[in-house]
Amino acid sequence: MNGECALVGAERSCRDHGANHRMNDSFLDYFKFPERYAHIKLNAPVSASQGFFCLGPDNICYGRLSPQCGAANGTLRDALHEVTFDQGAMCLPFDVDEVVENLRCELYPSSARNEKSMAQAALAALYYGIRPVLPVGVRKYLQRVHLRDWDQISFPRWPVDCSVDDLFELLMLLTLQSQKVERIPFIWFWPDGAPSSAIMTHDVETALGRDFCGTLMDIDDAYGIKASFQVVPERRYEVTPAFLESITQRGFELAVQDLNHDGRLYKNRQQFLERVAKINHYRQQWGVDGFRAAVLYRRQEWFRDLDFSYDMSVPNVAHLDPQRGGCCTVMPYFVGNLLEIPVTTTQDYTLFHILNDYKADIWKAQIELIMEKHGLLSFIIHPDYVTTAPERKVFETLLANLAALRRDKGVWIATPGEVNRWWRQRAAMTLVKDSGGVRIAGEGSERARVAYASVVEGRLALSIEPSVADRQV
Repeated sequence: MNGECALVGAERSCRDHGANHRMNDSFLDYFKFPERYAHIKLNAPVSASQGFFCLGPDNICYGRLSPQCGAANGTLRDALHEVTFDQGAMCLPFDVDEVVENLRCELYPSSARNEKSMAQAALAALYYGIRPVLPVGVRKYLQRVHLRDWDQISFPRWPVDCSVDDLFELLMLLTLQSQKVERIPFIWFWPDGAPSSAIMTHDVETALGRDFCGTLMDIDDAYGIKASFQVVPERRYEVTPAFLESITQRGFELAVQDLNHDGRLYKNRQQFLERVAKINHYRQQWGVDGFRAAVLYRRQEWFRDLDFSYDMSVPNVAHLDPQRGGCCTVMPYFVGNLLEIPVTTTQDYTLFHILNDYKADIWKAQIELIMEKHGLLSFIIHPDYVTTAPERKVFETLLANLAALRRDKGVWIATPGEVNRWWRQRAAMTLVKDSGGVRIAGEGSERARVAYASVVEGRLALSIEPSVADRQV
């Protein structure tokens, strides 16, 4: 390659757990750093059963660890004490990719996620059947009763769970120590060196919300923020070509939201396949790339049947959602070939009507925690719930705060489609060495930045190399 040496491979969107599985692909994909630094292997056979354990005092993991691990609410075994180093290799008592997949895809036990029993599932089906005719006050009461124990859930951690991100940061710190190098280059997470990214999404649930979309676009535009509108194709309200065009012609994005928003998309496999065929048809008809399930219901093992480029149905932490759980990361990630763009903040309806929070203190805390990890700030604001003055004031305050973060800190405010395109480009980029040092190759690399991981006072530090233009100033 004319003296250039490829250091990072292209996107690995499907994990291979066979003979060639290296147990560090997810780690390499997260940081996009040279593979020659990532020498990870098992230091002992793992148990057949899975369980919770920790890696250090704060980082909770779930996977196979020998001997059997503890429960999420019990005293957890600290596997950090069992990490060893052997001639530059980091020897772990667990499979990194297995743990990451378990967390991202919510494969930890149902008791930790508080999944519904059959009786609860039947009640949920009854609720969504009569929900359209229930007064808002009755809905609020029933929802508060259903969610009354939300603050007793220990895992995932409220208000933001960064277990996956914490794991990767700790592994990078250990890699630096095991390789005995001062710094390791990697491809920064966001374009143009942005410290974090933010997206605004609007789920349109009713005819009232549909009719308010024009006003909502006016509000967004007043702060220079373009959003994505998730539209329900059937039964909830009439969807005309003129309505869809009124969104796209103004530079906003469209995505398909479920099929009919009855909360039953994932009820059983056969019904899901029948509905997803129609959902995929609307994707083709509307010419869109994104999908979100109603009520953030999900079964990630079925995502392969969605003919979309990206999904936005998985919360980071779902204590206050009907289906609990959470992907435990503030970064997008691939589920097969589908990019999952997680919901990392509390929904507006929950903020106003469950928590009665009109100061948006939770949003403020979540923004701070997510930006500490350089993650994605992902918001759901329903046009149905910001039509009155108090809610609209909170929403506009949020927009003003996001605009200030863009102006003062360089946060990249994008649409979900832009995040999807960037994350796919970054996944295919490579770090190469040439006479000028380390640079990034691949589509979109003109916006990418070389970054470095190092150790400062015993902690991981991440820094971004200035762009060529910045160095010339």
